Amino acid sequence: MSRIATTPFDDQRPGTSGLRKKVATFQQPHYLENFVQSVFDVIPALKGGILVLGGDGRFYNREAIQTILKMAAANGIAEILVGQHGLLSTPAVSHLIRKYKAQGGIILSASHNPGGPDGDFGIKFNTDNGGPAAESITEAIFERSQAIDEYQLLSNEDIDLDVAGKLQIGEMHVSVIDSIGDYAELMQSIFDFEAIRALLARPDFTMAFDAMHAVTGPYAKRIFEEMLFAGDGAVINGVPLTDFGGGHPDPNLAHAPELVAMTLGDDGVDFAAASDGDGDRNMILGKNIFVTPSDSLAIMAANATLIPDYSNGISGIARSMPTSQAADRVADKLGLNNYETPTGWKFFGNLLDAGKVTFCGEESFGTSSDHVREKDGLWAVLFWLNLLAAKQQSVKEIVEQHWREYGRNYYTRYDYEAVDSAAANQLMERLREQLPALLNTKLDGRLVTLADDFSYTDPVDGSISDQQGVRILFEDGSRVVYRLSGTGTEGATLRVYLEYFEPETDKQLLDTAEVMQPFVDIATSLAKIEELTGRSEPTVIT
Repeated sequence: MSRIATTPFDDQRPGTSGLRKKVATFQQPHYLENFVQSVFDVIPALKGGILVLGGDGRFYNREAIQTILKMAAANGIAEILVGQHGLLSTPAVSHLIRKYKAQGGIILSASHNPGGPDGDFGIKFNTDNGGPAAESITEAIFERSQAIDEYQLLSNEDIDLDVAGKLQIGEMHVSVIDSIGDYAELMQSIFDFEAIRALLARPDFTMAFDAMHAVTGPYAKRIFEEMLFAGDGAVINGVPLTDFGGGHPDPNLAHAPELVAMTLGDDGVDFAAASDGDGDRNMILGKNIFVTPSDSLAIMAANATLIPDYSNGISGIARSMPTSQAADRVADKLGLNNYETPTGWKFFGNLLDAGKVTFCGEESFGTSSDHVREKDGLWAVLFWLNLLAAKQQSVKEIVEQHWREYGRNYYTRYDYEAVDSAAANQLMERLREQLPALLNTKLDGRLVTLADDFSYTDPVDGSISDQQGVRILFEDGSRVVYRLSGTGTEGATLRVYLEYFEPETDKQLLDTAEVMQPFVDIATSLAKIEELTGRSEPTVIT
């Protein structure tokens, strides 16, 4: 075992979903090692314990795994479960931690960010409940990284990640495990696979799943094609590639045009879905309809009892603050617990562990339940397939029926990516300064009834998270929300969320862009987006 001298890097504070940087940054000598050693130093339970390790297969995934294995052996970890080929989806890691009572897991992913030698890389630590580390832990990891002066490494040949089996590195046991088996078994325990098979066997029903050359390709082929008999070709872009085939593994309308095109017209597929780089996000489509993530969460909650594992009902719903209020209406009608949290799945963990909620969702294409402590893309896809089988309706019919019963929350998000960080921070500070004066004034004829910078007090542990996004709420329930995303690696990403509630059924089938234009005008003018950022248009609209 070697103790290797090092010096701190000042940019290792984890963001919303771990530490994300360009590949070249992680390839610097000692950079990855410093962060991993900081994790081991801050989580003493790992010594003598079990660690789960895997990633989304992006460039540098395999090299990073070999380094972490040697460091884990030197730091006294007793056993590591590592995914075959170095692959593990993020929800699969969460499940493995919980199933095998591991002390934690390391996930190598930058989620929906581009891959390849010039792309992004990331690393995230999940705790023993299977969920992302809380802010108190990530801050402790960062503080340790700022004082680190050495890391430990055991000299050892690289192990073969492609063959499942048991190996040894020093005193540490290594199990290279089938990446898919445990997760597929979990999905079988939740959903009615027989009903889904019957749906997929219908000659008048077609489906497509776009794995975006990311980690869920092998999972989707095993579950949809082999277990549910969806047929060869139901999974497209199913081979994981280190650069995601040159694409952007973000399941939205802008980055999955091939899939979207397959749903259009009278001959479009009846159901289509996609997941992202590490398998925790999802996009749901039907013939000639896109289901917003906010609506998807609300519809799942409203129909939960149709799914075997939730047949006795759910305890509650939690949504991130920028997610539309559609789920709130379901919670109110069904008498469920309802929580509004900051963005970041880690904020759902305490609520799930305490049994206060069963379903969680974020507008950024993430939904899941208490079966794991991460968002879960394939779980959401299987939920929708099970729902279609149970209701014997089309996606469009299910969505429009939900709107008629609960009202429609028109919703859109504008992303301004790679904005100059100083300009983005100036914009947010300027908005915060305006908040006191905005209350009870009118913007484009709409009365402002709330103007604040969202602060969250965790109802379980009492922890407080401030400055989680500027909210402007109007008298009619519509909203404009601004926040800076913590998932990018270049500059800042400004996200602007716009929402309008329409209770009248005869106005629920209008064009979203047309309905939301007045709010776009309010949001861009109030924040002076073009003036402060130089951007006249967003990078992506969803």
